[in-house]
Amino acid sequence: MTTKPIALQELPADLDKSRLPGHVAVIMDGNGRWAKQRGLPRIMGHQRGVDTLKDLLRCCRDWGVPALTAYAFSTENWGRPLEEVEFLMTLFERVLRKELKEMMEENVRIRFVGNLESLPPSLQAEIERSMEETKDNLGIQFTVATNYGGRQEIVQACRAIAAKVRQGAIEPEEIDEALVERHLYTCGLPSPDLLIRTSGEMRISNFLLWQMAYAEIYVTPTLWPDFDRAQFHQALSAYQQRERRFGKV
Repeated sequence: MTTKPIALQELPADLDKSRLPGHVAVIMDGNGRWAKQRGLPRIMGHQRGVDTLKDLLRCCRDWGVPALTAYAFSTENWGRPLEEVEFLMTLFERVLRKELKEMMEENVRIRFVGNLESLPPSLQAEIERSMEETKDNLGIQFTVATNYGGRQEIVQACRAIAAKVRQGAIEPEEIDEALVERHLYTCGLPSPDLLIRTSGEMRISNFLLWQMAYAEIYVTPTLWPDFDRAQFHQALSAYQQRERRFGKV
């Protein structure tokens, strides 16, 4: 039995448009293993992974998913071999410079979250330029977590709130979930409805710890460079079969 290919611009007929996730987050795991399986340098897996992310972004746009967040580089990733880290920094910068015009044409609003001040200055400049030029775009919201750690994010939010308490700007009793959320990197972005992790690892790796409180989690053994629209279709199908109760009956 052959599987009918998914039309590039159309939502698959078995998916309910009214029940699509409003925000999908992805942990793009398996680039290195994908390259190793093919006898290639790890950096080639990262290069291929960029192509996969670009196609997923377009798929979200085509199918009506309004927000996508990708975990591109964690605070722990600095511990990888220096050559790999330097390649990733260069790759991020090159992709931003190359793809900005196309993102403008496709009405993508790009945003970076994380401790961006620790990134190379030239990359910081490209990040600032891409966010500034796309800030008025009304299409899909594309968020890239770079030098990001969920614990770090919560700590910096606590520090910012504590400083305001010390200054007398707010009282401790005024601290609630809404106030904390306003001090997170992701302020203004709705929490993810669906988290997809590739490569089969069963953990969230310090990603969006606050925001993932009620996200549905989908794990696939597929390595990130092989994650395509058919795989995304399966993830969305699984999501639509779940009953989301948010702690209620």
